[in-house]
Amino acid sequence: MIITGAEILIKTLLDEGVDTIFGYPGGAVLNIYDELYKYRDEITHVLTAHEQGASHAADGYARATGKVGVCLATSGPGATNLVTGIATAYMDSIPMVAITGNVTKPLLGKDSFQEVDITGITMPITKHNYIVKDVNDLQRIVKEAFYIAKEGRPGPVLIDIPKDITAAKAIYEPMPHTEVERKTKYITKEALESVARLINEAENPFIYAGGGIVASGAYEELKEIVNKINSPIATSLMAMSSFPYDHPLYTGMIGMHGSKASNILTSKCDLLINLGARFSDRVISNQNHIKNAKVIHIDVDPAEINKNVKVDAFVVGDLKIVLQKLIPLLKEKKNEEWLEKMRELKALNVEDTSETGELTPEFLFRKLSELDDGSFVLTTEVGQHQMWASQYFKFKTPRTFISSGGLGTMGYGLGASIGAQMALKDKQVINIAGDGSFGMNCNELATAAKNNLPIIVIILNNNSLGMVRQWQNFFYEGRYSSTTLNRTTDFVKVAEAFGGKGYRVFEKEELVPVLKEALEYKGPVVIDYVIESDKKVFPMVAPGAPINEIISEEDV
Repeated sequence: MIITGAEILIKTLLDEGVDTIFGYPGGAVLNIYDELYKYRDEITHVLTAHEQGASHAADGYARATGKVGVCLATSGPGATNLVTGIATAYMDSIPMVAITGNVTKPLLGKDSFQEVDITGITMPITKHNYIVKDVNDLQRIVKEAFYIAKEGRPGPVLIDIPKDITAAKAIYEPMPHTEVERKTKYITKEALESVARLINEAENPFIYAGGGIVASGAYEELKEIVNKINSPIATSLMAMSSFPYDHPLYTGMIGMHGSKASNILTSKCDLLINLGARFSDRVISNQNHIKNAKVIHIDVDPAEINKNVKVDAFVVGDLKIVLQKLIPLLKEKKNEEWLEKMRELKALNVEDTSETGELTPEFLFRKLSELDDGSFVLTTEVGQHQMWASQYFKFKTPRTFISSGGLGTMGYGLGASIGAQMALKDKQVINIAGDGSFGMNCNELATAAKNNLPIIVIILNNNSLGMVRQWQNFFYEGRYSSTTLNRTTDFVKVAEAFGGKGYRVFEKEELVPVLKEALEYKGPVVIDYVIESDKKVFPMVAPGAPINEIISEEDV
């Protein structure tokens, strides 16, 4: 059949299994939106308050489901408003297809109204991007974009479509979705044997698991290797919720605000086994910090091997497949002395049990964990609250922690919670925010209210940009330059103004009744949880310091 480019786009999206798009209309995408209207029974379009919200919602949708998230924006400022969301997805390896409109082909390169070179702008933050110059290429490009977004190490792909391409006509023939094959090309017998030999020889192994576990769905394989070699295991921020919190070998998060057990064991192990994680500056920034250990790295992306840390053995390939092939080559181990050391260090990870009336992050997440029936999905903004959520909440199932890791995007969480809640109708999405982060994209409460999404936003309100203030306290002699907010914003009224419900919590005994009411409400809720301004995140490792040089609360 011969149809317009706009209809080819929509039909191809349907061929790729797309059921939800997050976006904002404008002149350059009017033809696309006209087709979305005609196909509104097949594709749900979620109109966000801002294009950045649309990109974060597509990202949250992808993290919650493992599917490709889709966002749509017009040309010029509409397209550039997606950039932060695209970069967020890129840094965390999240599959996303961002579709932008552009001016007609004759106007390209002429500084036309709302013209911008979005493919040039996004080249460093996409796996690939396209500008469609011929309507006959559109169907192929869309299908390729979805394949690239999921293939190997996932990531965002951008498709820029001039307006006249959406109006032009071409032949469309339905094409089935192409399943992405797992990367196995470089999983060689030699590489597996090299890795297995080091593991079998190790007396004090330690596993550092990252977001690759989530991307590959290697949850059972991870448990199997941990149990077989009796190795302590820590997870990166991107792998939170991917391993049972109550497993006796789990030591918690690793890194700048990781647990004492995780960080000290990393420096004392004789073999560090990195499964699908980057050696980032927030975890291990210097080879000398792990000089006692040989290093194994298993990752789907060959570019990560030996990039920041030189390794002794590696395998490039999909983690799930690699672990399935590796585990039979491994000997069962006891590591009794090593595990006793782990248990000693885990005993240092003491949570706040204060019975004072002071509201604390620990108290909030303890009560949230107690109320969680397995349906809670936590999204977060970025800052102290993000770290507290990762430290104290008891995640019960995979893909229930959704947060910006690599880019550290303030304002991410509310948009992401909308995407997650649209995808997971039977789950309860809770967005953990700081008062600073919430202020960046709180306009998306309008989106949540319009769509009757039962999202709960909990603002850990410390009247400050807490994480920056913490650094100013430690490293700038307490000169709190522009980090004390002193705003007069009433978050309860903000929630009500957008069409939701608001609560304020000052006392401990108020929290559980408020949470229970919020869980019953069939729309967005904002809870203003007021905490002390100088509450800090501990443990902490100073930037660039060895991972075992830990600053504890009792040290300050």
